[in-house]
Amino acid sequence: MKLCLLLNVIDPKIGGVMIMGDRGTGKSTTVRSLVDLLPEIKVVAGDPYNSDPEDPEFMGVEVRERVLQGEQLSVVLTKINMVDLPLGATEDRVCGTIDIEKALTEGVKAFEPGLLAKANRGILYVDEVNLLDDHLVDVLLDSAASGWNTVEREGISISHPARFILIGSGNPEEGELRPQLLDRFGMHAQVGTVRDAELRVKIVEERGRFDKSPKEFRDSYKTEQEKLQNQISSARSVLSSVQIDQDLKVKISKVCAELNVDGLRGDIVTNRAAKALAALKGRDKVSAEDIATVIPNCLRHRLRKDPLESIDSGLLVTEKFYEVFS
Repeated sequence: MKLCLLLNVIDPKIGGVMIMGDRGTGKSTTVRSLVDLLPEIKVVAGDPYNSDPEDPEFMGVEVRERVLQGEQLSVVLTKINMVDLPLGATEDRVCGTIDIEKALTEGVKAFEPGLLAKANRGILYVDEVNLLDDHLVDVLLDSAASGWNTVEREGISISHPARFILIGSGNPEEGELRPQLLDRFGMHAQVGTVRDAELRVKIVEERGRFDKSPKEFRDSYKTEQEKLQNQISSARSVLSSVQIDQDLKVKISKVCAELNVDGLRGDIVTNRAAKALAALKGRDKVSAEDIATVIPNCLRHRLRKDPLESIDSGLLVTEKFYEVFS
């Protein structure tokens, strides 16, 4: 789970993470703690879409017009933000809507940005994603895939950039997501309850230590945290130069083909995740070992479900990997 999250921070194009696991296994805690590791980004001051002052792809329409007019933009550094999507959110709140106050007081049609605007260039987290309305999940996944959100309301048509890392978590007991929605998540992490008694005691003790003095607890992990932050920053900067050999690409696709994975998302995500892992380890070339680490998380949720199959889908992927790569 932690590795999937880190790889998505290094390369947001991987397409997000779906975390499924038992209740009380720290899924939400882990996702929310990711904020502290995120690097700072440059944004245009006062812009509701966190527009990137240097990349037109990540600019809102107004900012792009200002740039074309040769206006000097004021730029601020800010932390990548994380937006929580509550289960009861309406489509208006998510996508944005007409600014009623402006319409009534000034008589103008104005747009009030929603959560997707706030999440641009950040992280959108949906806890209990399997309980979210299907049409809302569709909206989220469409925006995550295209990088834009378009709102058509009461005679207003607005498009704005909405590129974010989509993270969903849920408990499989409460129902599964539809396969075509699952397929849109880049990676899938399965979290189980720890069975080792000594490890459970250690978790309980650490939790007690945090409750007693949160500041002291944070300080004790400060150096490790900073080390990881630096690792992520350097991985992001070298990512574009990481190479993957042709024969490894062919083998990845062979694994996908032999597992009857529908579509090509599995191949694309595995390639990206392997590159991100190599960058995280400080290398400029992907090894077979990198692929072995990420491929179960990239493919397990894309396999066709066989109701009579007792073996875990992640193990099926690993078996096929060693068969092809041996």
